[in-house]
Amino acid sequence: MLKGISQLISPQLLEVMARMGHGDELVLADAHFPGESLGKIVIRADGLRISDLLEAILPLFELDSYVPHPVVMMEPVAGDKLDPGVEISYRKSIHLTNPDLPPIKRLDRFTFYERAKSAFAIVMTGETAKYGNVILVKGVTPV
Repeated sequence: MLKGISQLISPQLLEVMARMGHGDELVLADAHFPGESLGKIVIRADGLRISDLLEAILPLFELDSYVPHPVVMMEPVAGDKLDPGVEISYRKSIHLTNPDLPPIKRLDRFTFYERAKSAFAIVMTGETAKYGNVILVKGVTPV
């Protein structure tokens, strides 16, 4: 354990976040996401909710201020209903460290999958909320 770092962040996740550069992307994937077939680096965070991980990660992880949407989520497939509570809970966690977050962009399912393929890493969580996947774009850490 390290002081000041949430116990929700595994040593592997901490290392990956430290190795990421400006513009690299980190996917926080729900329990149903095909992370193992899409990702080069896959980190297991079974049992953890994405909103809790966001609270743990974002004090250490600068979101990219040079892109219009540093946070991206998956939009529902036609005919599916979106639970607005998922985004609300994510925004609540994000706003603790990023109160001026621009709007969250939504991508259709297969565009999201394609983008996840080029992400630096995918974190497989225990999140069970439908369309609970989120991409974080890393920014430049202020000096």
